[in-house]
Amino acid sequence: MKFNKTGLLSAIFSYFGRCATRTRLRWGRALGWLTPRVLGSRAHIVRTNLALCFPQLDEQQRETLLRKHFQLLAQSVVDRGLLWFGTRERIEDTVSIDGLEHLQALLDAKSPIILLAPHFIGLDAAATRLTLFLKTSATLYTPQSDPEVDQLVRDGRGRFNTVHLISRRDGVRGLIRQLRNGVPVYYLPDMDWGTEGAVFAPFFGVPAATLLTTAQIAKTWKAAVVPIVSRLDVDTGRYHVDVLPPIPEFPGNQSLEEATVRLNGLIESWVKRDPAQYYWVHRRFKTRPPGEARPY
Repeated sequence: MKFNKTGLLSAIFSYFGRCATRTRLRWGRALGWLTPRVLGSRAHIVRTNLALCFPQLDEQQRETLLRKHFQLLAQSVVDRGLLWFGTRERIEDTVSIDGLEHLQALLDAKSPIILLAPHFIGLDAAATRLTLFLKTSATLYTPQSDPEVDQLVRDGRGRFNTVHLISRRDGVRGLIRQLRNGVPVYYLPDMDWGTEGAVFAPFFGVPAATLLTTAQIAKTWKAAVVPIVSRLDVDTGRYHVDVLPPIPEFPGNQSLEEATVRLNGLIESWVKRDPAQYYWVHRRFKTRPPGEARPY
């Protein structure tokens, strides 16, 4: 008998989408305790990132931050069941949102929109909540290696509106095509994709390879850059999403490099409000300036 991985994943996430909130939180707590113990390589990445970004904290303080981070991360994974299989009403009750008037004003003005979504734990919850408001949207997407799992993820992300998932193989050109068609683009600006098209911009005082793409698109297509900042309350299982006003004069008269440095500074300011909410499990500093050792 062939093992049906997709059916099993669907059953698990569907269960998470239907179960009571207290049950969903219990699963999150259990996985949050287990994950750093099982995935030692990921825990090492988090410890390295926290040591680089928060040298003023002692080891015990950073370990407390690490435990909270993995608790939040595990809960967000469990909660994909809610996002992919839960009812619209339950999602609206679980994921609150402020600032939609900023989006509506831009939509009414037919302005190109970049929804700037840094890697916070609530990234997926924010994206789903926005699909309940927007008729259509687009984002870059890394296809899953298993076609059936890929379809599960695609179906989950496009439940409530038309979501154009642009393969990373098509790159920025695919996003620009949607932007020109009036489709708001959900863009993640803070991944390390190497040095091509990037600049080393400080992030918590550490040079981080950062693509110039946000500033390039905003300048070329006169797009409004609207930050999406999300937060998960791990005690209640509720998310809150803030749609902030468009970043003023971005990039304005600044060079693309200067604007990208400014952007990293803004992301840093949002992270500082609750550092555990940031996605520290990714290797933000894997690409280094010439001659500098790799931290991981």
